[in-house]
Amino acid sequence: MTVQAFSVRGEPDAGMKGLLPGAQFADAFGVAVNDDSLTARQAAERMFLRLPRWIDRLMKLRNLVVAPLGLKTPTHTKTIVADSIGPFPVISATPQRLVAGFDDKHLDFRVIVDVTGSVPSRQVTATTLVMTHNLLGRAYLATIMPFHRIIVPAMLRQVPE
Repeated sequence: MTVQAFSVRGEPDAGMKGLLPGAQFADAFGVAVNDDSLTARQAAERMFLRLPRWIDRLMKLRNLVVAPLGLKTPTHTKTIVADSIGPFPVISATPQRLVAGFDDKHLDFRVIVDVTGSVPSRQVTATTLVMTHNLLGRAYLATIMPFHRIIVPAMLRQVPE
């Protein structure tokens, strides 16, 4: 199974701009799946609720480091409720697309999980959009980027299993 980057840092494409107007960062990673019945919510659940242990540990470390800086940290466990996927509130959802994320004083972000096509070319794509508001938001984004580029593909690898 190959996870591939569809785009790199840069402006979000026209279809994504409406999901976070003003976003200064966008990237997308995707994976092929062999399940025609897979929905975007199911794909997001597999990504966020089947985290490899090393990602879970990194996220706990992140939460400890950023809490004193005033950045949001998850306030609930991995339990899925109708309006969240793991720690992220769901903004909108259809069978083909789930949009989650939140707005903070330092940055706003969205993670979009799209499921498109049909077997054998069915695809799950995870797109991240970020809009920073200040120096702390830009510093945070720059700090997490190397981890983000490793973590998102690792999370996507959980989808086909």
